Amino acid sequence: MAKLNMVQAINLALQEEMQKDPAVVVLGEDVGVDGGVFRVTEGLLDRFGSERVIDTPLAESGITGTAIGMAVSGLKPVAEIQFEGFSYMTIDQLAAHASRIRYRTRGRYHCPMVIRAPYGGGVKALEHHSEAVATFFIHIPGLKVVIPSSPYDAKGLLLSSIRDPDPVFYFEPKKLYRAFREEVPEGEYTVPLGEGKKLTEGNNVTVISWGAMVRVCEEALEKVKDISVELIDLRTLSPLDEKIIMNSVRKTGRCVIVHEEPKTLGFGGEIIARINEKAFLYLEAPVKRVTGYDIPVPLPKLEDIYLPDAEKVAQAIKETVHF
Repeated sequence: MAKLNMVQAINLALQEEMQKDPAVVVLGEDVGVDGGVFRVTEGLLDRFGSERVIDTPLAESGITGTAIGMAVSGLKPVAEIQFEGFSYMTIDQLAAHASRIRYRTRGRYHCPMVIRAPYGGGVKALEHHSEAVATFFIHIPGLKVVIPSSPYDAKGLLLSSIRDPDPVFYFEPKKLYRAFREEVPEGEYTVPLGEGKKLTEGNNVTVISWGAMVRVCEEALEKVKDISVELIDLRTLSPLDEKIIMNSVRKTGRCVIVHEEPKTLGFGGEIIARINEKAFLYLEAPVKRVTGYDIPVPLPKLEDIYLPDAEKVAQAIKETVHF
């Protein structure tokens, strides 16, 4: 079994699904000749041709609208938005059309499409190239939102996303693109959408995260080895796996949520609200958040200060346990 990084795992998923299903097509800026800005789609044009790997104009709303038309016509488009900071232009098409086609047609039509985009900071890129913007899309009913944190999950979640009958926004943490390798099987396997993953068992505190921040949380655990931490990777933010959260919080009585998006109206706030609704009487301390700040992601010199790091997460864990 090959050890792959996240870029290779996503590329493998696209190759295998395009080979298996002729309805799967890839489109986006520079996805063909250049293989994408991060080379995630490298080699697909040579293998499947320009009718299935389509270089588009620089027009994110047009890319998304075209994908919607393809999807309702029987194809399964996988559209790439080159950087997450340019995904705002997709919101009108996704919120007004893609996410509600099944509802609008009372189930007669579905919209099986995937929007892929790099996600978050960690590579010290320019403005609009390091943003974490999943919250905007979680708020759209009918749109699933997926963020993997490992190569294995990246492949399995992408296959599930492509096969889903409804639209999925699939964010790829760019900090993890080539950060590490792990064994990724060739051939058929999927990771179900809507199911979180428990990475460690613990009794003192629950730590919840997703994407690149999962790896930050793992680093933080090395700094608090005297504390029994249950670490959960949500993997899918919409639909949310409430069960894994509530079961863990009821066991530990404490919770820390880590995400790189701004704090105000970040998804951590929604998770806290649901814990208050369904596990409040089990809490022994207030739920703490470690997040980005309510500012645009600063340019390179300040990015490390903006993003949650292992030290900040470890401190939050200590404060929560010793409350």
